[in-house]
Amino acid sequence: MRWAWARVDLGALEHNVRVVRDLVAPSEVWAVVKADGYGHGALQTARAALAAGATGLCVALTQEGAELRAGGIGAPILVLSEQPPEDAARIVAERLTPTVYTPGGIAAIAAAAAASSGADPVVVHLKIDTGMHRVGAQPSQALALADAIVAAGLSLAGLFTHLASADEPAAGSNASQLATFDDVVTRLAAAGHAPALLHAANSAAALAIGGSRRDIVRLGIAMYGIEPGPAVSALCAELRPALSLRARVSLVKQVAAGEGVSYGLRHHFTEATTVATIPIGYADGVPRRLFASGCEVLIHGRRMPVVGVITMDQLMVDCGDATVEVGDEVVLIGSQAGSLGSDTIRAEEWAARLGTIGYEIVCGISKRIERRFG
Repeated sequence: MRWAWARVDLGALEHNVRVVRDLVAPSEVWAVVKADGYGHGALQTARAALAAGATGLCVALTQEGAELRAGGIGAPILVLSEQPPEDAARIVAERLTPTVYTPGGIAAIAAAAAASSGADPVVVHLKIDTGMHRVGAQPSQALALADAIVAAGLSLAGLFTHLASADEPAAGSNASQLATFDDVVTRLAAAGHAPALLHAANSAAALAIGGSRRDIVRLGIAMYGIEPGPAVSALCAELRPALSLRARVSLVKQVAAGEGVSYGLRHHFTEATTVATIPIGYADGVPRRLFASGCEVLIHGRRMPVVGVITMDQLMVDCGDATVEVGDEVVLIGSQAGSLGSDTIRAEEWAARLGTIGYEIVCGISKRIERRFG
């Protein structure tokens, strides 16, 4: 087996779902498992989330929902945006819940529903763009679209929006978007439309903006134990990171003072040292640009610096005077206790070094890395 892998702690994931479920009750939790469960494994994380009390799932793509159905998942699965019209038949056949927000999207689902043999109306969720301006219907279009959904023989089961600045709870746009959403809800209700499921909260909003917790919350990054953003980090103390990224030392060498390492010999050693090669690189999701940011790994529980350019399949670590041997475990993300200490490196640390977010770090761990579940 390859000496590089990701360990996914399903117990930590279940714990995180329960923490948020208890916080937002009586709102339900729907677990977001798009992008292969944010790099953690969609089917395994979906099962764990449902076991911990989530009542539905959310994905980004038709194929993601179909893969969950193929894995035996029977829970509601919401596809979070309109899909290509040619996907409509598969959405209906797989009993996925489509999101709609255009006349064309409604028509495609209605045609697929009419062609199917199902006895019950196909349920849809209508998304409203309350200010993020990514996808969704304009508030002024909501009533006409709701009427069109019903006229087409579909069931308007949900109405939702997405907050652009939920990870900054004090931002004025949050209150403004929720007010716009509430106005749409009121206008639809006056016209006889009462969707059973209203939702606006992602992880950050579920944790920090109580007024956004409607019938359900869409629990994404927090389910995996990663902070949605610095402004809500204080609310994440009970969450446990579910993923660790690990490898083993594949080669140990002594390098003399003045010698360089890796492509371009961009790093030179000021004194003789021990260098360990680790068989993991940017093709596995360790960004090449980390080499210039002071990135460290854990060996025997001590932080040791990555030196030189990270290559496609390997990186190098300056171990100083530590005794390191081939086969020793290396922790790139996660915790380790050993003979030299005990420490933790989080995905958020990588994100801060790279000027990005924890989402990108875990989603970027490639399929070359085996996920080991426990």
